[in-house]
Amino acid sequence: MAPTPMMQQYLQVKSDYQDAFLFFRLGDFYEMFYDDALKASQILEITLTSRGGTGDDRIPMCGVPHHAAQNYIDQLISKGHKVALCEQVEDPKTTKGMVKREVVRLITPGTHTEGKSIDSKSNMFLAAAEQMADGFALSYVDISTGEASAIYIAGTENALLQELQSLNIKELVVSDQLFLLLNEESQDLVLSIEPMDFVYTADERLLAECPDDLKLSIQRLLTYISRTQKQSLDHIQPFTFNENGQLLSIDFHSKRNLELLQSIRGGETKGTLLWLLDETVTAMGSRKLKQWLHQPLANRHLIEKRQQLVESLINQYFVRVELQELLKEVYDLERLSGRIAFGSASGRDLAQLRSSLEKVPAIISELANSGHGTLANFSDKLDRCGEVCELLGAISENPPLSSKEGGVIRDGFHAKLDEYRYASRNGKDWIAQLEQEERQRTGIKSLKIGYNRIFGYYIEISKANMHLADLERYERKQTLANAERYITPELKEKETLILTAEEESLNLEYELFVKIREEVKQYIGRIQQLASTLSELDVFMSFANVAEKYRFVKPVFNDSREISIIEGRHPVVEKMLNKQHYVPNDCVLTDNQNMLLITGPNMSGKSTYMRQVALTIVLAQIGSYVPAESANLPIVDQIFTRIGAADDLVSGQSTFMVEMLESQYAITHATERSLLLFDEIGRGTSTYDGMALAQSMIEYIHENIGANTLFSTHYHELTALDQSLDKLSNVHVAAMEQSGKVVFLHKVKKGPADKSYGIHVAELAELPQPILARARELLVSFEAENKKHVSQVEQLSFFDDRDTESEEVLQMIADVNIAAITPLQSLQLLNDLQVKLSKKE
Repeated sequence: MAPTPMMQQYLQVKSDYQDAFLFFRLGDFYEMFYDDALKASQILEITLTSRGGTGDDRIPMCGVPHHAAQNYIDQLISKGHKVALCEQVEDPKTTKGMVKREVVRLITPGTHTEGKSIDSKSNMFLAAAEQMADGFALSYVDISTGEASAIYIAGTENALLQELQSLNIKELVVSDQLFLLLNEESQDLVLSIEPMDFVYTADERLLAECPDDLKLSIQRLLTYISRTQKQSLDHIQPFTFNENGQLLSIDFHSKRNLELLQSIRGGETKGTLLWLLDETVTAMGSRKLKQWLHQPLANRHLIEKRQQLVESLINQYFVRVELQELLKEVYDLERLSGRIAFGSASGRDLAQLRSSLEKVPAIISELANSGHGTLANFSDKLDRCGEVCELLGAISENPPLSSKEGGVIRDGFHAKLDEYRYASRNGKDWIAQLEQEERQRTGIKSLKIGYNRIFGYYIEISKANMHLADLERYERKQTLANAERYITPELKEKETLILTAEEESLNLEYELFVKIREEVKQYIGRIQQLASTLSELDVFMSFANVAEKYRFVKPVFNDSREISIIEGRHPVVEKMLNKQHYVPNDCVLTDNQNMLLITGPNMSGKSTYMRQVALTIVLAQIGSYVPAESANLPIVDQIFTRIGAADDLVSGQSTFMVEMLESQYAITHATERSLLLFDEIGRGTSTYDGMALAQSMIEYIHENIGANTLFSTHYHELTALDQSLDKLSNVHVAAMEQSGKVVFLHKVKKGPADKSYGIHVAELAELPQPILARARELLVSFEAENKKHVSQVEQLSFFDDRDTESEEVLQMIADVNIAAITPLQSLQLLNDLQVKLSKKE
């Protein structure tokens, strides 16, 4: 059976969007057919119907209401699918034959910008990657805000996937070749192929000073966005990149281990550095803070400029409080700009933009009049955007959600619109008055004047009151089961006036709204710059609040590699402990002694101590104050951590393999200006294997890298390395025994730990007493055996490096017949042995 013209149109459109659910607009519904309908009905749990033909020829079909489509789109996108929106692009009233339909936008996991599932405090990046000789070029854009970046990633596809995971990227645009390379390993990542059939010509401002090796990935990304979104990309901001090591690099594993943005267990925000720091009051401020944590600075001048602003805000408490109250009333200017650029902004969006801009003069005034030069200078960066405010003066105070329902443009803005509104409003008043007059004239209290799209205005009288109707004036229009509907000549005349005025009013109002929205587009760059500056101010105030609340201090920087943290604390652990006492600790590393070998019992705080040093560096290099009595720090270029144990079951890697891979990455990428944290290296294999690997790594770092290093271990034998490695020193986390139980002091002291307290920790975990008792017996036995072994080794060491005399002594002893020798002969033999030994000495 041949498809109908409408289905032919559907199949033609669908042929270009095979990998997406096609939402095909028919009246007030988006319809889906064939396989799309079968799959969508299951995923969305909606009714599956059919149309056309008979039996097996019927076409599977399902649909969703146009006004509620966003909820269904959210569900499909959240499961990694794509949705192509196919709309009517002609007015059915003025079109003869089939209405033309086109896909107006392809919604994908990386281009999904609307709906309840969108996290206002997080960026939603769409990325593109290009394979290079020794790594990958990666570019990414948040199309809802226009923020754009490009980076180079050294290493294999695993390094690329880890960076994508760190950025929380859901969709990656690639070439055919890269798709084949990544497809099996991408897991939850949606891979989209951009064949580059046409190339989007990017504005040169987007690529200003961007390295050539990053440009192809940017070109592929912008081409994909242009092809799928079918909108202007004027709101995309120039791509930023890490120029000349201006940023502190922290690999994916280290971010996870340090719990900067997500906790290791559960992936939640609570318990992370972000959770501690985020006291921002705007969504764009919260996103800015995440970006800074993701990429701290490595430029001393830029860091100290941030510090100055934080210090000023700490010293100006009342100014800070007033600024935060003003910022609370500023909406998300970045995403409002994105919606304006895409032409999807509503009247309410424009009202929110106007309301936000109206707060800017007061913010500028607070900063300028603060009495502090740094804040006054910062106020010069804020743009009042007065022209935009003037344009938006046309928007009513409280516009409706839909921009086509009227009420978006304020009264008094446009004379012709006011005329239409006057006619419409007065006409409706006239209708209400007519209803009262007809009730009085006929005596029918239930008489009412109603309206529907088909019959227009009508007078409705129930069958029970028909005998009272003025049939000489009334003309029957429609008969219902329980009522009759009538019209009169004067009602028909007024209906024409009202409906004409209302339709003209709505059409003119929407034209005015679209014109204003288009005019605002030319100011998007300025609005985005204002948003960026306000978000920075929001973060600086958050830093000031946190510093004041948790007793943070301003760190100072040195040009060497020396670290001096006095009475440092782990800020997140301290907050989690609430009012309980946190034991602070020093960490001092110098150019001459920059490796600490940390020993101590499990659970004593070794990992916490190591993490707090790294977090102090991160906090300092995003411009924040730090949790310590004082801190003198170097500028660190990279942080690498190997902390915690975790199997990678998906790729079949054991805890030990993960440990070795992370260690390999750190050691091969670290420089002398890096910070290395290694926790319990080698525990996933045999004791001697593990000890050998740990010692070898320590020696390699000491001799070949020279980076500041904290290395915790349970191999007490390694504490002897301070005798052979001059830049290594021993410290331990103190513990003591009270009444046979271990008490953790959480204090880091010089020298190695005297014992591991492993059985004591097991006792704290409440293992059964028989197990603990047996463990103590075995420990005594093992220690005794070890002492015996050591004694034997010491005795036999006498015979190491045997010379001729030693060999003769051994042979003389071996030749003795103990059963036949006399006492005198024994004495003579002993004398001969002594003579031989005296000659050896």
